[in-house]
Amino acid sequence: MKKLPLVLSAPALVLALALCSNPTLARAQQQPAPPTTPAAAPAEQAPQKVTAYTLSPERYQKARHLAQIAFWGQIGVFFYSVVILLLVLKWRLGPKYRDWAEKVSSSRFVQALIFAPVILATLAILNIPTDIAYQWVSRKFGISIQGWGSWTWDWTKNLCVSLIIGTILIMILYAAIRKSPRRWWFYFWLASLPIIALLVFLQPLIIDPLFHKFTPLSQKDPALTASLEQLVQRAGQNIPPERIFWMGAAEKSTALNAYVTGYGASKRIVVWDTTIAKMTTPQIVFVTGHEMGHYVLHHIPKDLALLAVVFFVLFYVGYRAIGGLLAKRGAGWGVRGVDDWAALPALLVLFTIFSFIANPLTNAISRYFEHQADQYGLEVTHELTPDSGQVAAQAFQVLGDVDLADPDPIAADIFLFYDHPAMPDRVRYCLTYDPWSKGGTGEFVH
Repeated sequence: MKKLPLVLSAPALVLALALCSNPTLARAQQQPAPPTTPAAAPAEQAPQKVTAYTLSPERYQKARHLAQIAFWGQIGVFFYSVVILLLVLKWRLGPKYRDWAEKVSSSRFVQALIFAPVILATLAILNIPTDIAYQWVSRKFGISIQGWGSWTWDWTKNLCVSLIIGTILIMILYAAIRKSPRRWWFYFWLASLPIIALLVFLQPLIIDPLFHKFTPLSQKDPALTASLEQLVQRAGQNIPPERIFWMGAAEKSTALNAYVTGYGASKRIVVWDTTIAKMTTPQIVFVTGHEMGHYVLHHIPKDLALLAVVFFVLFYVGYRAIGGLLAKRGAGWGVRGVDDWAALPALLVLFTIFSFIANPLTNAISRYFEHQADQYGLEVTHELTPDSGQVAAQAFQVLGDVDLADPDPIAADIFLFYDHPAMPDRVRYCLTYDPWSKGGTGEFVH
């Protein structure tokens, strides 16, 4: 859960707040199964019994290698993003774009329409080496099978969405700064809350379909849909079949994935076609039960509340720091003050650093939510699936093997970057959680 959508560069991602929560159960990396009747191929073979999360020697080494690349790569991306912003300040690109916008019009609205897209596009282009590196590693390890032409088109669409949202936010930010030099951070925070909520609502309806095809699962796999409807009834939820979607991922990715997203009229459960091709129906039922847990346990509103708190602190700390930073370096960067368009890269430097510092806390909360969802998935499938703990462990084993999930992650990696529990821990929990054998009941499902 709690994966922000799209593939924004770090500064643009920070500025765009949370385009929305795009919850995920897991990600995977392996060639997808050949086209076949959904869920038919894996169901023909009896799943092997799982006693712990294990990988073959070859895949173990590959998973460890990928984990090292991912760990140092994420640290490298953070420092690269900060360096790029500092170079933009040193090169005085902000003042150049500001002067250009001011020459075109004296209207602040028109100036924003010129300055914001140009500075955000510049940052996106300067950060494209990290995006290309991520795609290259993904292809090398079999995570992505997307061609470079298709990837470039997705990157372009992502940029367009980011420019639209980023421009709106920049307009609001600088309107708040000019209206109240001392309380702009609070007013901008207040304005960001309905924007975040709106984006969470709109993402599954508008943004996600730009990148993947979505079809009601009932049209692709009626039998699986019937099994999931039983799960929905068992969970006491009102999610009709038309809100359970099949997503076509196989043409771009080898990942196995499922997630919940949206609320109200946009509320839905999404299962990737690669997951259907690789897992048995009972395993998919557990995966969906996990996702159902996010709704039943109110993780989406809790996540929005967490984002609100994080941004409150982030904007306040940014407000406290930006004045001193510009007092020392502003003249050398050609920045007139906080209300100057050219101050935006300086604000983004601070927001990027502070958000990185906050990452361990938000990830720890996310891991807790994901653990709760695992527990809920075990409880809600207990009476639906024979030996449900073993089935859940098998599902995670499939996810981990395909995903090359690290079998022995280092503590620093978990602390800094893991927003889900480590795969060995998830498998172990599925195999040991059994309150019913002692005459008890589940905590969430009785």
